[in-house]
Amino acid sequence: MMMKESLLIAVDFDGTIVEDAYPKVGTPKIFAFETLKRLEQDGHRLILWTYRSGKHLAQAVEFCKENGIVFYAVNNSYPEEVFEGKISRKINADYFIDDRNIGGFIGWGEIYQLLTNEMPKVELKKKKGLFSFLKK
Repeated sequence: MMMKESLLIAVDFDGTIVEDAYPKVGTPKIFAFETLKRLEQDGHRLILWTYRSGKHLAQAVEFCKENGIVFYAVNNSYPEEVFEGKISRKINADYFIDDRNIGGFIGWGEIYQLLTNEMPKVELKKKKGLFSFLKK
């Protein structure tokens, strides 16, 4: 399913972008930031949609920024939205990427393939092992 139009994509943080270590920031999931960067490059708007708030939310936003992702909005449908408690907290997005989907988290490689119709580019590094002299 190749996406051509600009999409709003809501992405969870703990257990989705990073391994779940709440309230700490976990280690990045494989291909998470590469996929998010590609989606941004393709013109899609990313929304961070997370349970985090206050300093824990600020840590998540900063961690993503340090890894090259600045979100279009955070816990809102659009940057200027103000939550007044009068409307539903469900945000407007075309897709939601979350580890709590029915069936669980499918992985960033699969998400990349679904949204770009391409295989992720992976560089495999050869490691020298105990028997590496046999391969010469």
